[in-house]
Amino acid sequence: MSCDRIARCGGLFRAAGLAALALLLTLTAASAQRRVALVLGNSQYEHAPPLANPVRDAQAMAERLKKLDFEVVSGFDLTKPRTQATIAQFAKQVRGADIALFFYAGHGLQVSGKNYLLPVDAALEDETSLDFEAVPVDFILLQMSRETSIRLVFLDACRDNPLAEVLARTAGVNGASSGLAEIPIENDGAGTLVAFAARPNQLAFDGSGEHSPFTSALLRHIGASNVTITEAMNRVASDVFNATAGKQSPWINLSLTREVVLRKVDLDAPLIVGEASAPQTEGGSDARNTGAASASGQSDDQLALDVLRRKIPKLASDAPILFEHPIDFGDPAIDGKSIAQLIKGKPLFSPVEGLDKSVWEGKHCDGCHEWNEARLCDQAKNFAANDVSVLRLQHPLGTRFKVALAKWAQGGCK
Repeated sequence: MSCDRIARCGGLFRAAGLAALALLLTLTAASAQRRVALVLGNSQYEHAPPLANPVRDAQAMAERLKKLDFEVVSGFDLTKPRTQATIAQFAKQVRGADIALFFYAGHGLQVSGKNYLLPVDAALEDETSLDFEAVPVDFILLQMSRETSIRLVFLDACRDNPLAEVLARTAGVNGASSGLAEIPIENDGAGTLVAFAARPNQLAFDGSGEHSPFTSALLRHIGASNVTITEAMNRVASDVFNATAGKQSPWINLSLTREVVLRKVDLDAPLIVGEASAPQTEGGSDARNTGAASASGQSDDQLALDVLRRKIPKLASDAPILFEHPIDFGDPAIDGKSIAQLIKGKPLFSPVEGLDKSVWEGKHCDGCHEWNEARLCDQAKNFAANDVSVLRLQHPLGTRFKVALAKWAQGGCK
């Protein structure tokens, strides 16, 4: 990943650490898009050993998508009839959506290039079983394609599947195997992304942790601030490849006619502070703090802002901040250096959450951010005008550097 791509991705979101306050740390524009998702996960198979992670994977994905403003239709450990009912509900709800999304974790198989997902009651004892017990992936893709603009499909369904072996050996069905087949995107599929946990015909790991390698990476990157879905999937593929020592490589087919960003954040906007949480009284009952706030003439939001301002670190010196003069920050990592020196130095923290050190460590900040005195002054003026924004995002050179920038702007960026 190039440095200029890192710059486009934004900064690491950092919690303010105030246990008594409910804070919103990012400003997201109200989305006019209608987003609908179908999330299915099957672990407890009746005719095959249970899988550890699919239901956990699907539940976590459902929660993540809700936070990204999706209407979520979900089902876990479903039989074939319940799966069909859930898909029917989704088909009605998704019609006309701006973004339609499907996530599945569990067993799947392919037969002669056609992919199927397996409900928990699938037995696959003979060749007719596919028609009556399995769910064709194409059927779900059809339901999510009616009057929708963007279609995103994520299939974590390439796990080692003993039912595929039963179908191939006992029932004598040729071409049955655990790995899924590639889903081609035809010309009328513009606006579509299909992501497999593993490349065609390759098995995916269920994982020994809380989630599979693919879902772990997807949860980490989907909805990252100001990151396109294409770039997010590039990061997912890289993470999975590294986590499995190259044994699993996600496969992505896409035909997107425009950039899709699931979480747009205005990085120049001031912090939004939520309502102060209710303190616990000595008797154990919950009581809101509104009385004290009203008595002092301050709102809960103002009280929260005041608490945040007290969290902003102080510089070790009150001396004026000048662009080329050494600064006593109160941070040994950058003390005694000027702003001019530091922007030509190297970052102390990752500029993007979860970014591998090999991508950012040792790189020079001015190369990544194209910083110069004028651009930096504009950024510093935002910190000065919205002082609590220094706590909203982590900075590659640390929070005290942002404090110094705000003070520099207040002095006229000299």
